[in-house]
Formats: sequence, C-alpha cells, structure tokens
Amino acid sequence: MSLPEETRQGLRDILAFSLKATAWGAETFAQEETAPARNRSTRFSRIVEGILFSRRFILSYQLVLVGLLIVFTIRHWTYWLRRRNRRSRTYNGSRAKNGGLQGITDGRIRNANPARGGESRTSSSSSTVIGSPPSPKSSSHERTPLLAPSKAAKRRWQLVYSIRSFLVYQPRPIPLINKTLPSNGTTLAILAFLGLQIFYVFYRTPLSVPMLFIFADRTSLLFVANLPLLYLFAAKNQPIKLLTGYSYESLNVFHRRIGEVMCFLALLHSVEMIGVWYTILRPTGFSLARFLLSKTIVLGIGALVAYELIYFTSLGSFRQRWYELFLALHVSLQVLAVVLVWFHHQNSRPYVGAALAIFLIDRLVYRMALKIHSSRAWLEVCKDRDTVVVRTTIILTQKRRFLTYLVGGGITKGWRPTEHVFLTVPSLSKKHVIQAHPFTIASKAPHPNDAVAQLKLIIRAQNGFSGDLVRYAKGHSSVNVRIDGPYGSQNALHLLQQCDLAVIVAGGSGIAVALPLVWALHTSRSSIDLEGATIKKSLTRIVLIWVTRHKSHCTWVDSTELQILQDDGIEVIVPPPTVEHAHPDIPGIMQSWISTHDDTLFNGEAKTGVICSGPDGMNRAVRNTCSSLLAQGRDVDIEIEKFGW
Repeated sequence: MSLPEETRQGLRDILAFSLKATAWGAETFAQEETAPARNRSTRFSRIVEGILFSRRFILSYQLVLVGLLIVFTIRHWTYWLRRRNRRSRTYNGSRAKNGGLQGITDGRIRNANPARGGESRTSSSSSTVIGSPPSPKSSSHERTPLLAPSKAAKRRWQLVYSIRSFLVYQPRPIPLINKTLPSNGTTLAILAFLGLQIFYVFYRTPLSVPMLFIFADRTSLLFVANLPLLYLFAAKNQPIKLLTGYSYESLNVFHRRIGEVMCFLALLHSVEMIGVWYTILRPTGFSLARFLLSKTIVLGIGALVAYELIYFTSLGSFRQRWYELFLALHVSLQVLAVVLVWFHHQNSRPYVGAALAIFLIDRLVYRMALKIHSSRAWLEVCKDRDTVVVRTTIILTQKRRFLTYLVGGGITKGWRPTEHVFLTVPSLSKKHVIQAHPFTIASKAPHPNDAVAQLKLIIRAQNGFSGDLVRYAKGHSSVNVRIDGPYGSQNALHLLQQCDLAVIVAGGSGIAVALPLVWALHTSRSSIDLEGATIKKSLTRIVLIWVTRHKSHCTWVDSTELQILQDDGIEVIVPPPTVEHAHPDIPGIMQSWISTHDDTLFNGEAKTGVICSGPDGMNRAVRNTCSSLLAQGRDVDIEIEKFGW
C-alpha cells in the first residue's frame, strides 16, 4: 500500500531537515523547510522538535567534560600541595629536633644502612641482597601526637582507609576468557562514564517505534561528540596529563573504553537507521537497496566498518600476536574513518575537525618537529640471547625550561624517570622505516647541568620488530636509530618523594622503570644545601625488589649499580630466578618490610608509596597487598607503571 504524495513529501522534508539542521541554525531551518510537514502531522512535528532538542542538548556534553576536568585538576593540585607541605613540615621538624643540618646528616639517613655495620645478608642466590631491618631506636617519638585522637576521629579514618582499600583492590581476571580487570576505583570511574553516556542517549528521547528516528539521531550525535575526547586521551602531548597528574598509561585505559563505547554507538545507530527505513521509508516505496546505496548511507556504512575493524584489531589477543599489523591498521583505519564521518553528516564536522587538530598537533608539530632525534646506537646481546641492550650517547643541548616542562622537548633536553621513547630502526627492513615502537628508558635521568648522557633501552625479543632487532644485533654491533620522545608522567617519582617509605617492585624488564626511579630518589637523598638555608634531603627509606625469570636476566643491569645503591643504604632484594625456584612471596616481603619500618621508625603513621612494574599477575598481587595494608590502617599509595596502547 503506497502512501499519499503529501505524506511522502513530509517524510522527505524530515530526512532533509535531520541532515542539514545544526544546533546553531536548527530553528531557522525548521521554520523555512519543514513548516508544511509539521502542519500535516503531529508525528512529523514531534520528530522535528526531538531533533532540535538533541542538537541543543548535545552541546552540554562538552561543558560537562570541561567541568569534570576542572574538578580533577583541583583535586590533583590540592593533593600535591598538601603532600608537599607535609613533607616540608617533616623536614623542618626533623632539622629543629636534631640540631639543624648535622642532626639530619647523623640521624635517620645514616641509619638507613644495614644495622650490622653496613653488612648485608645474602641468600642462596649470589644476586640476592637483603638488607637487615633498621634499628628501632630511631626517632619515632617525633611523629607521636601529643593528644591521642578521639574515638570518633579514629572511626572516621578507619572508614576512609576502608574505602581506599576497596578502591585499590583488583579482582581476579574473568574466568574462561581470562580478561584482566582493572582496580575497583578504575572500574567505578568507567561505570560512571558509561552512566553519563546512557544519560545522554536516553534523556528526553522517545522510545516508541514511530519516534525511532530521534533515537538514531541522538546516538549519532553522542558518537561524534566523543571523537575529540577519544583523540585527546590517545595523544602523547596533551594538557590532561599536566592538569590532572594522570599518566598516558592511565588515560589510555579510558581511551580504549571510549573507543568501545563509540563502536557500540555506531553499531546501534546503524541498526536504528535500518529500523527508520523499515518504519518510515519502506511504506513510501523506498526499497532497501536504494536506501543502502544512497550516498549518505554508503559513507555511514564505510565508517561503521572502519570503526568495528579498529575495535577487533585492538583486542589484547590481536595486539600481542600481530603488533605491527595492529599498529598499521589502527592509524590507517582511523584516518579513513574520520574522513568518512566528515562527509557522512555535516553535524559531525566541528567534532571531526577538533579531533583532526588534536591528532595533527600531537603527531606533526610535537612528535615530528620537536621530539625526533637521530643517533648512532650500540647493540649488545645479553647472555640469554633473547634480549638486546641498546645504548646511545645523547648530547644535551640545554637545561629544561618552563616551556619545555609544559609541552615537552626532545631527547636532547634530557629525560626523567619512568619516561619512554619510540624507537625506529630503518636498517632492519623497509617496513620498519615508518614503524616506531615504545620502550622505557632504563638509564638514570641526567642532571640538569650534564652536557652528555647515556641512554639505555632493554628490549626483549618478541614477534616482529623486537625479534628482528635481536637477530640483527647478533651480526651487528651498532645501528642508526630514530628516537621520538621522551614521553610519560612523573606521578611515580612525585609519589615516592612525598612518602616516608618507598617500595619499588619490578618484574623482569620492569627494572627499566624501577632502577631510574631508585636513582632519582638516591640523588634527592644525597642533595643538601650546604649553607643550611634549605634542606632538600629526603628522609625516605627505600627498598627495591626485582624478580627475574632466569639468572642471566640479572646481566641486564650492571652489578656495580646495585652495589652502589646498597652501600648508600638502599635495600635491594633480588630473589632466586623463578625458573629455578618457586615464585617469591612478594606480598609477604612487602608486608614484613613495611610493617617493620613503619612500626619502628614512624610509630605506625608512615606514608608509604609503592610502585610496581611487571606482568599482570605481579601487578595484581602488589596492588591487593596495598589494599590489605590500607584495611589495616596503614597509609599506602600505589602506582602501577605498565605501558600499553
């Protein structure tokens, strides 16, 4: 049964209106183009009103995001200032109590050496060094309050620590599919974001079949509204890191979740548009083939296919097995998808333009123009024959200035602990000319006054680039490389510098994260203004725990480095290799070390910082140990340093 011509014209007016109306000019367009349709049918009028409301309503989404950014920025800097003031009061109080600079030098720092005259206790493994517990005679009375807290205050703090314990805890992986879950805190943040998406999809959206077009229109608007956020969280050079203190690795988790939400919105929009054809266009004689082959729909289908391919090739199982293919598809499909979305609907163009601007500024301006450095690197194949150490000499051009701190600089400006670079080795093959792979800098950060620095990367052979590089290194001692970076945040270092106890746990190549951190803390412990005007000496007690799989992996690090750290009072624990012995009881080691030092030195009131860089199982064990310590009432903060796309 065919519809009257008047009804057909009304439907065409509605579809034309939905394609051309924008939030700024929707009212005028509605009055000029769809007045006849609105007069013909209440249904058409409701659709027009629904589209108009969606165009205006979606603008508030960006305001909500800006508001959330302001909240997290205030939270981060308030926390940072509070911790800084706390440490300053601790330094000044210790100086006054111990008679100034001499008191600090002769006090807790000197006692950081092993108790028995600087000797260390060695286990059955020659690489295992375990410092003995400190003497309980340290000045714990300095942290004992004059007035005991009230019962109400104790209950209040117990509640706070219980909440923190729950947020830090990381559940077991999902059975069968072995999907690793994040911490409860991250999960709640993701659920809150999903709740925001659901609100913007369903708020004042009619759910009846005749009004299905409004639902389809709303999902498409929310999809494009998320585009700039998707690219912002993926960018290496972006303001969120500086404002909120969250590292690229932390933001990357939300980048993935936003991408998954967008892929679902795109799929939902496509299904809804098929429903629109069935309920609105089919009765007019508009065939499905004609609908699918129309220009707007073809562009939309192309964008849908591109985004769904991005999703499936971004799954962890695909990335780990075919990383190079993932990398190539991720970039090329993103470019194709945004171009198709641009031409699919004109309402998407402001958002697509913003996303492209973020991408171009990040990739072209910063990464290509400011941060790429070419150098000659030396290759050393380690004893395990599956690892290559890449070393290169960097001529430092200038000190870090404030502008460099804000926007970042190239590797010739130096680097800081936990930062990473993207490495390109064109000599390997033609395909590697345009490939850049991330690796954490394993050498200690240069001093601002240094003119030359040695950059070191530890690269384990996997499939693809790393395997090709190890095979190349077995026949070559040096190679030309391109270095893009450094990138990363200083969350881990700032956390440890503001703590009384520092626990750094590394698994395998995670030592590339851990060792520069320890060196940075060691340097801050050793720097004092000799005039006594300002005390910069850190009172932090430090332990490094490094778990290796094979004994040969210990050769990744020069043994003299660990010996120097140990001689200066930093406890270094290297359990026997896991292939020869059972996995070490990392939770037990942490619990014992933290409890002993907290109770003997700080009367149970120490601020403890924990950094972990290792495989997923180790990260979860360390995180849940911190959750248990929080439940006991100990003040513990944890940061997991794990790089990933």
